[in-house]
Amino acid sequence: MKRSIYILIAAMLILNSCGIYSFSGTSIASDVTSISVARIENRAMRVNPALSNQLTEGLKEKYRKLTKLTIEEMNADLSVEGEVTNYEISALAVTANEVASMNRLTITVKIRFTNKKYPKEDFDRSFAEFEDYPSSTSLDAVEARLVDAITEKLTEAIFNATVANW
Repeated sequence: MKRSIYILIAAMLILNSCGIYSFSGTSIASDVTSISVARIENRAMRVNPALSNQLTEGLKEKYRKLTKLTIEEMNADLSVEGEVTNYEISALAVTANEVASMNRLTITVKIRFTNKKYPKEDFDRSFAEFEDYPSSTSLDAVEARLVDAITEKLTEAIFNATVANW
């Protein structure tokens, strides 16, 4: 029994020290030590004034909590930059009276990821997430909650694409 525990602990230490895999789900090479996250500018036709800061700070916090990377302003090994390209409300679930019973808020963010040490991992792509809400409720009443939920989904998707390689 004791031998099994020692073997398990040794295996965990070996896996964690190799620098490529961590138990947080990231796959960051051991020679990559820093990341910069530029302000995510809001270039959508409809602008939520808090969204830009919320996305930028949410990404920084995710990297801070789930990786050993240091957050740098410039000249980091990894770089994340981008902009909000779409902030859209659309009608869903039209009733027999041709009235929408549900609405959907969709936020799209275009991200450019650069890995100075491993350029093959660079990408430039869009991420879109949404939340639905009843059309009987005004957007003003639920917008903050919807944006919080969408921002959490977006930061998770961007984080996974940049350092988890999923």
